[in-house]
Amino acid sequence: MKEGIHPQYKPTTIRCACGEEIETSSTKSDIKVEICSKCHPFYTGKQKLVDTGGRVDRFNRKFGLK
Repeated sequence: MKEGIHPQYKPTTIRCACGEEIETSSTKSDIKVEICSKCHPFYTGKQKLVDTGGRVDRFNRKFGLK
């Protein structure tokens, strides 16, 4: 590999909205997610309302869309 062209790869923590914390390595320092494998309906087998409306609203606010 060439020297000096690759980003720093360091230990990081991924935090889910449910409270789950996962230790891993990444080029980003801290990562926050809304759904992880501990709370996603596909993995848990439980019916759960996923807040897609909130995600769309946040996207629209971020990019100034109506």
